[in-house]
Amino acid sequence: MPRYEYRCRTCGSTFEVSRPMAESSAPADCPAGHDDTVKLLSAVAVGGTSSAPSPAAGGGGGCCGGGCCS
Repeated sequence: MPRYEYRCRTCGSTFEVSRPMAESSAPADCPAGHDDTVKLLSAVAVGGTSSAPSPAAGGGGGCCGGGCCS
């Protein structure tokens, strides 16, 4: 389930809420009980490996990587 980050405008605390994507825009109450909160934009980091070949391994594609340029 996605986690969304919020900041309370009243006390300034930052907190996270786990909820379905369908409820992503629903308001969230601060853990201290305040209701004046704003949803923050978060950067997403995705780790892992790719199944695509790397250009250094001789793979690639596109115009210059695929050999169509002269």
